[in-house]
Amino acid sequence: MELWILAAICAAFFQTLRFMLQKHLATATLSASGATYARFVYSLPFVLAALALWISGQGAAMPSVGAMFWGYSVMGAMSQILATLCVVMLFKMRNFAVGITFKKTEVLQTALVAVVLLGEGVSLRVLMAMLVGLAGVLLLTPTPGGQMTGWRRFANRASGLGLLSGLLFGVSGVSYRGATLAVLSDDPILRAAVTLSFVVLVQVLALTVWLTLREPGQIGAVWGARRVAVWMGITSMVGSISWMVAFTLQHAAYVTAVGQVELIFSLLASVLVFREKIAARELAGIALLTLSIVGIVIAV
Repeated sequence: MELWILAAICAAFFQTLRFMLQKHLATATLSASGATYARFVYSLPFVLAALALWISGQGAAMPSVGAMFWGYSVMGAMSQILATLCVVMLFKMRNFAVGITFKKTEVLQTALVAVVLLGEGVSLRVLMAMLVGLAGVLLLTPTPGGQMTGWRRFANRASGLGLLSGLLFGVSGVSYRGATLAVLSDDPILRAAVTLSFVVLVQVLALTVWLTLREPGQIGAVWGARRVAVWMGITSMVGSISWMVAFTLQHAAYVTAVGQVELIFSLLASVLVFREKIAARELAGIALLTLSIVGIVIAV
């Protein structure tokens, strides 16, 4: 199995763990901005430590970066902040599953963004596999309790947040690929670690300024939540480096599509950890999503 595939699967697994922790903090302790800040600020020390250890262990020097690195990194950092805010806001809404359904259109949105920003298209076979995966996603994330039907399912705040988060995650993923390609090194892990270190630093600085000006009490609350948030930082660090490695090696749309395995991980967690039953609809969704991922891996 190619490294980018393993990295995408690893990223999806740790992202599942991180979202579970982030949902807990967002609903029990912190505001949407505070929970987003916690994710970045607690991952920064681990990200910088990982970069230092990798450089030391490989006996390498800090690589130079091309001119496009800075623009792509900042664009990716800011779009990821906004996308994460959208998702955390969804955690606080009753129709969370509706928004997450629309968030998962990020695979198709990423493909469109990649064409615009990097000129990287997808083949017809991969596009068909993506559409199969989207069908599986829709089966896995239905409207809860039938609380919205018809056009009301689309014309609501959760749907808007979900679509916007998908677009912003698409922009961030494509931007991160552009940034890693601008790092002048043949080592994909070093390129990923350098990019991630700068990106997280930008995110922490931006959110520190925002919270100081708009929600000063949240900085103290983030420190008070450190016993849970530190684990979110660790899972975020591992997941983010894995995403960066995958983006370094493969088109962002392909990486994002394989990363949909996160939904399967989430469903397995609900069955194995929370002892919830799995419905026939969910089994069908898993089958379609698995078929999609296998199809993409074969087609690439």
